[in-house]
Amino acid sequence: MGKGRLEAFSDGVLAIIITIMVLELKVPHGPELGALAPLWPVFLSYILSFIYLGIYWNNHHHMLHVTHRVTGSILWANLHLLFWLSLVPFVTGWMGENHFAPAPTAVYGGVLLMAALAYYALQRAILLSGHSTLLAAAIGRDVKGKVSPLLYALAIALAFVHPALAGGLYVAVALMWLVPDRRVERVLAQAEPGAGPGHGTA
Repeated sequence: MGKGRLEAFSDGVLAIIITIMVLELKVPHGPELGALAPLWPVFLSYILSFIYLGIYWNNHHHMLHVTHRVTGSILWANLHLLFWLSLVPFVTGWMGENHFAPAPTAVYGGVLLMAALAYYALQRAILLSGHSTLLAAAIGRDVKGKVSPLLYALAIALAFVHPALAGGLYVAVALMWLVPDRRVERVLAQAEPGAGPGHGTA
């Protein structure tokens, strides 16, 4: 099957998730700047979740770019990923409204952990399908992909001891993925006819 509908559906779902999340930001009743103060935990959690959703959209786009066709298992794996991402607005609002209390902060990490595992499952489904000859080369050792779930699990445990440390780990993982990752672009450039040594490594 072609991948066009999967990409369009995924983009639409992610756009709706972000829209739902921003609608959770309640407008303060007072006209003074001080009226914004009680909203800072909600706004901070929104920023963090927006960055995470942006990272998933970016990586999903790159992964599908080097995938030629999709199978039934890929479709279900993609839906599995979207399910966990669809819970991000809920856990974002719960954590922000409760000022990063232990339980909401831990559940937030749980959703991030499950989304990371679902992304890995989608990646494996694509590799096993044989419809992406470049993905394995682009992934390489995938150090960030292996470290992230471990940091999420650590953050979940820390949430019940020191929620601020858990939040710091969530931020650290996001920053780790924000560093430009040019693996897919590099592999595509090297696969182009006539690409010389070092081509596309910038």
